[in-house]
Amino acid sequence: MEIEKMIKTLQDPMGLLFYPIFIQVLMVFTFVLHIMFVNFTIGISFLSVYGYLNGGEYWKRLSKSLARATTVNISMAMVLGIAPLLFLQVVYDPFWYASNMLSAAWAIGFIFIMMLGYSLTYVFYLKRDSRGKGFALFGITAFALFLLAGSIMHVLGYQLLQPEKWLGWYIKNGAVDTSGTSLHAFQLPRFLHFIIPSFAMTGIFLMLYAWYFKDREDMDKKYLEWVSRTGAKMAFYFTAIQVIIGLWWLFSVPLEFKFFINPFFLAGAGIGIVLLYLLYSAQKDPAKYAAPSLAVAFLTIFGMSYARETLRTKYLDRFGYSIFNYKLNIDWQSTVLFLSTFIVGLIIIGYLVSVAYKSGKTTGEYAAAPSINKWGKISIALLLIWIVIFIGLGIIVSARNYL
Repeated sequence: MEIEKMIKTLQDPMGLLFYPIFIQVLMVFTFVLHIMFVNFTIGISFLSVYGYLNGGEYWKRLSKSLARATTVNISMAMVLGIAPLLFLQVVYDPFWYASNMLSAAWAIGFIFIMMLGYSLTYVFYLKRDSRGKGFALFGITAFALFLLAGSIMHVLGYQLLQPEKWLGWYIKNGAVDTSGTSLHAFQLPRFLHFIIPSFAMTGIFLMLYAWYFKDREDMDKKYLEWVSRTGAKMAFYFTAIQVIIGLWWLFSVPLEFKFFINPFFLAGAGIGIVLLYLLYSAQKDPAKYAAPSLAVAFLTIFGMSYARETLRTKYLDRFGYSIFNYKLNIDWQSTVLFLSTFIVGLIIIGYLVSVAYKSGKTTGEYAAAPSINKWGKISIALLLIWIVIFIGLGIIVSARNYL
């Protein structure tokens, strides 16, 4: 009962500004996008170093491409990680902030760890050709930092689920620990359940790489065939390993939750089996199965991510907490601004992705089609309108507060 009162005391008295189911769905969806790029970052950074040290002609060529791809994937992972983190703070604020305070030094250090890893990745990519294999240390260190960052987020998310242990972590031997330098909860199968897919997703990335460049006249067909088959094998074997890790993690979940019969878990596991079969079939013609494999992988991650969210609700139900019981204080103005921002962002990002996709498949200079140019002009106009509205609202709200 004391824990329930503490949690209710820590809740935002303003309540939620919109319906919790809407926030929950967006939180899971944006987390899926985020974790996919996290997986790409970890797996691709490892493979870029491995290829650099392997010494083969194809591996060296692939290593340079992957080192460049790592920098892009880090950027995407960080940008896409903002939304699910904000949604998490909205509906699970008492748990998230308490977990962060218990390990505050690590929570703050996470930013600097990612900054250093990002910088080292760029150094590895830009200077590797002229510095010899000893320069792989920069890539290895970056990979290790990414794993450390993943460990921190894993611990913060796992500590969140155990409020009954917070006091014991905060007070040790009769003394209060305000240092925030301890990581109190680490579960290996849960951590590996997030990390092992990195190598499966990287395998799919290699399949997509070969599929994407197969029509380019200036690309070596034998090289692309090697890349696609390497990726297909990597994707299949690590997906199979992930099944084993998933079972290990499943047996670590408290039986009282009956998670093994959770419909979201069963759906995610079922799609995962379909993915495994699809990747097995892809060994014959990897490039052909590249796009379908990515689509099924996305559905698998979405199913398992929503299952993870339902499991989180089971953990917190023990303390009488449910996001659906959170005080509701509908604010249509901020919600409409948020949704319009989201839609405008999708239009602009869609344009940028379209240009990048088409230009990369073109040999020589790329000339955009009239429809693409029109899309670009619309994107610029929407961005300018959004800036005017955003700044205008800020001025109006500020003026009202002072009048």
